[in-house]
Amino acid sequence: MNSTTFEDLGLIEPLLRALHTEKYEKPTPIQSQAIPHLLQGRDLLGSAQTGTGKTAAFVLPILQRLAAERIFAQKRAPRALVLTPTRELANQIGNSIRTYGRHLRISHTTVYGGVSLQPQIRALSGNIDILVATPGRLLDLMRQRMVRFDRLEVFTLDEADRMLDMGFITDVKKIISELPDKKQTLFFSATMPREALDLASKLLKDPVEVKVDPTSTTAEKVEQKLFFVGRNDKEALLLSLLEDPAINRALIFTRTKHKANNIAKKLNSHKVLTEAIHGNKSQGARMQALRNFSAGRARVLVATDVASRGIDIKEVSHVINFEMPNEPESYVHRIGRTARAGASGIAISFCDVDERAFLGNIERVTRIPLPVDVEHPFHCEIAARAPKGGMRNGKPGAGGYHKRGGFRSQQRRPRAGASKR
Repeated sequence: MNSTTFEDLGLIEPLLRALHTEKYEKPTPIQSQAIPHLLQGRDLLGSAQTGTGKTAAFVLPILQRLAAERIFAQKRAPRALVLTPTRELANQIGNSIRTYGRHLRISHTTVYGGVSLQPQIRALSGNIDILVATPGRLLDLMRQRMVRFDRLEVFTLDEADRMLDMGFITDVKKIISELPDKKQTLFFSATMPREALDLASKLLKDPVEVKVDPTSTTAEKVEQKLFFVGRNDKEALLLSLLEDPAINRALIFTRTKHKANNIAKKLNSHKVLTEAIHGNKSQGARMQALRNFSAGRARVLVATDVASRGIDIKEVSHVINFEMPNEPESYVHRIGRTARAGASGIAISFCDVDERAFLGNIERVTRIPLPVDVEHPFHCEIAARAPKGGMRNGKPGAGGYHKRGGFRSQQRRPRAGASKR
């Protein structure tokens, strides 16, 4: 389907009015492909990355379906359930329901772990149409008989591959076993590993399949840059870049919690207001960090991949991969945090010599060679010349390798006038 406006998709006027208020005029590919089928009540198997407009693709049809039937909400008995892996993503979906459903009398609540159970129990004790939940907390509530699903009409399983990565598959299967057979089911996953496909085949009935190619979603409005740099020069390069006021709201990614903390500490010591989020942070600390970043009280947010799932902060000017992700899909997720809602954005990746294999995998998946910037003051020629395949037969694949010290970082001296930090 090649619909060009939300009106073409068959959405009702209250939803169109809410979209207009948010200045959303043109549906994304996943929205134009999925929404008409979902409005017809079809089950759906959707393959789409975070940042493609996936949330609206399922929230809008759910709202329209529930609004069409004059059924009063009941206590502890949602008509729609959205199951998602992380607290941040649950909050994002809840915010989307509130935004798009502002002109409808549709109630919803969000439940997740890491916070007190009692306020969530009180919320469920009120009348509720849509429940957004993470698996562990939902199971807790089900065991206490605080929620029932005899009135359930729509079930959405979001980020199925991440559910598998985070070890939630057993909890997910327990929840599914308690749901009624007669329902509309939506299954979304950025990638489709075998275990996800097996689960989808058991869950879906005659589904329509919708797939959005990550190649088109990553690079469409994101300007990508690649900086080859020695590992020990990455912090100096980052500080040099942040001297540019155009980088007004930067999201920096690392592979580990330890590195995220170190970078945040380093930047704050240089008067760059920075927050960090990762799995070791409490829910309250993570939400406060996100609020500070979203409100502009922090210029930089440093995050790990898992902690960043569900971050939907508008006007992120730059994404900086301080460490290259070891999975190509993570690269797509990371840079999708900028250039959202029709805006443009810039994604900068630091690559040292030991990360060339990660770079090669990313470029094979996206089928787009990352443009290399050699004009920065910490360009590392050894990293630039190393093979993209990284290790070959257990050995490094190119020059620059030293038997005793491994790869030796070769740095260029900063040119005159460049930052010497």
